[in-house]
Amino acid sequence: MKPVYFQLKSEDGLARVGQLHTRHAVIDTPAFMPVGTAATVKALTPEDLEAMEAKIILGNAYHLYIRPGQKLIEEMGGLHKFMGWDGAILTDSGGFQVMSLSDLRKVTPQGVEFSSHLDGSRHFISPEISMEIQRSLGSDIVMAFDECVKHSATKDEVRKSMYITTDWERRSRDVKLQSHQGLFGILQGGMFKDLREEHFDSLKDLDFEGWAIGGLSVGEPPLQMYEVLDGCVPLLPKNKVRYLMGVGTPEDLVEGVSRGVDIFDCVMPTRNARNGTLFTSSGKLHIKNAKFARDPQPLDPSCGCYTCRKYSRSYLRHLYVSGEILSSRLNTIHNLHFYLNLMKQLRGAIAARRLGEFRAEFYRSYAKSKEQAEEEHS
Repeated sequence: MKPVYFQLKSEDGLARVGQLHTRHAVIDTPAFMPVGTAATVKALTPEDLEAMEAKIILGNAYHLYIRPGQKLIEEMGGLHKFMGWDGAILTDSGGFQVMSLSDLRKVTPQGVEFSSHLDGSRHFISPEISMEIQRSLGSDIVMAFDECVKHSATKDEVRKSMYITTDWERRSRDVKLQSHQGLFGILQGGMFKDLREEHFDSLKDLDFEGWAIGGLSVGEPPLQMYEVLDGCVPLLPKNKVRYLMGVGTPEDLVEGVSRGVDIFDCVMPTRNARNGTLFTSSGKLHIKNAKFARDPQPLDPSCGCYTCRKYSRSYLRHLYVSGEILSSRLNTIHNLHFYLNLMKQLRGAIAARRLGEFRAEFYRSYAKSKEQAEEEHS
């Protein structure tokens, strides 16, 4: 048995319930991974994550390589021990972050030369170096090194990038990892169905432990992303976990799961929390609005998270407009609980073969959100 493997449990249409097995945790899927880019999920402790039943988080190889350095983390006993997290960890190879440094990078067939976003120092990462970084970190799931292109890229630009990524992923597979680590391949090809098919055909013999769908949530409208998913998810092996990278809104999670995606990550719940935008069962709520100044209700009366059990909208607004640190913490607890609970509800709906009914009810509730948002900003 491989160190990282997937078991399919039940299906409802294209949607699946399963389990992703790693050394540190068994993750029930569909699942959402809180983002812990720099070895921390911002504003939370590992105990907070355990209380909301998070089983896996994401760390970023690029950021940890830049600071504090993977060798220091390895010296401290690896990423799990370094950050005090006993669950599973997936590390992103850094391809997306390097793309965001487009003015500071140079891509060659060998790898990427770039300038640090911290101090401007020059660095070079190849597939081999990326694997060595992630091996030192000791994450459970390692992502192959790829190049992520922008939504505006032409088909010729996407094809050229795809050929480089194909070579990089093959070189990633050739690097020996720690015995407990599994390697995920990344399907690229931009918005072009034929390129997605070509890319999968060029890599399917590598027998990755899981598959990621990359190159989405890079500026394209949601409907276009869903169309790409319709074309590429069926390409992926049924017995391997499917990971949609960097996505997304609650609506995106529901749509991705409906199309057969198993795991997701996104900074949206944590970043929105720090900016005062909270997700509730009836849609988004902007806590800074004056109408909440004397509101004694919890954020979401149907939510059982710590924040909703203990505090009123009035108090949470006070914390936010006062710039108190506790605001970020309490808001983040709520938003991540909302995301993780949404995935739990989706798992239950799939197992009961009532995903269509759940999806319809979800959108009925979220219609309120859009109406409220228009009123609040009018």
